[in-house]
Parts: sequence; structure tokens; C-alpha cells
Amino acid sequence: MSGHGFHVHGPHDHELEHAQQGGHGGDGHGGHGSSGGMINQIAMFTAIIATVGAIFGYMGGATQANAGIYKNNAAIKKTEASNQWNYFQSKSTKQSLAEMSRDLATKDEDRAKYQAKVDRYEKEKNEIKAVAEKLEAEATAWDKQSDEQMHQHHRWAQATTVLQVSIALAAIALLTKKRWLEVAMFVAGGAGVIVGGLAALHI
Repeated sequence: MSGHGFHVHGPHDHELEHAQQGGHGGDGHGGHGSSGGMINQIAMFTAIIATVGAIFGYMGGATQANAGIYKNNAAIKKTEASNQWNYFQSKSTKQSLAEMSRDLATKDEDRAKYQAKVDRYEKEKNEIKAVAEKLEAEATAWDKQSDEQMHQHHRWAQATTVLQVSIALAAIALLTKKRWLEVAMFVAGGAGVIVGGLAALHI
């Protein structure tokens, strides 16, 4: 309180007075200079990490979207393969009926006719089987790509999270002026960049 009263100091008044003394007092070189350098350093680091984090976040979203698309492609191929196997089963049933008719036929020309059907169904079955197996292989390949993209997404997410922790440490370091928090900020930021590198390398 100014004038003829008294003043009750708040919990932050001491820090404000210390900052003013650092800026105008005799220890300006040791206090204000090093503090200002620390602030500039942290601000620059935070800007860089925020930019890198935004890129990592975008890559994480892109890989997650790709994983969903690839998984959908795999499902489509599996459905097509299933349809081919159903078609294969239908031909197998017809072939079995033709074989039965051939075996029951009493005339050579009837047996020859049914044998021709058996041979035709066998050929068609082999063609259908090749198509179905090709579709299954494509479905497996899409599944593998989806899994790879999801793994990469998790890496990007991990990297983004670590960078967010680094930014939080930077904010606390600015408020507290603690050197060890600044070091922790750099360590977390470096760790986030390393994890992002692993994501880029599909590791």
C-alpha cells in the first residue's frame, strides 16, 4: 500500500522485484543477460519443435488414413476371392454330377459326352483356383501394407507426443528459469526427432 499505509507482498511480488533488479540493477550482466539468452534460446527451440511436431502430426494422420484404405482394399480382395472359391465349389459340384452320370451311362457316346464335361469343369476349376489364389495373395499384400502403415502411424504419434512434452517443458522452463528443465526440454525434443526418424525409416 502506498502513501501512509503498508503493503502486503503477494507470492509473485518477489519474483517481479528480482526481475526488475536483474534488468536495472548492478547484476544485469549475470542475471538479465543470461536470462534473456535462455528465453531467446527456448523460444527459438519451441518454434522449431512446434514446426517439426506439426509435420509429424500430419504424417501420423496420413499414415493412419493409408492404413484404413489399404485394409479396405484387402477386404475387397478377400470378398472377391471368396466369390471365386464359391464359383470353384459350384464347378466341383457340377463335375461330380458329370462323373456320376458318366459312370452310370450305358452308351459309349454318353460316357464320352459326360467325360468331356468332366474335363471342361476340371479346366475351369483350375482357372478359377488360379484367380482366387491371386486375389488372396493381393489381399495378403494389402493387409501387410496396412499393418506397416499402422506401425508407422504409431511411430509418428509417439514422436509427436514426445515433442509435445518437450514444448510443455519449455513453457515450464520459461516460467521457472530452471536450467535442468531446459536440458530436459532439449533431451525430450531430441528424443522426439529420433523417434520421428525411426518412423520415416519404417523402423
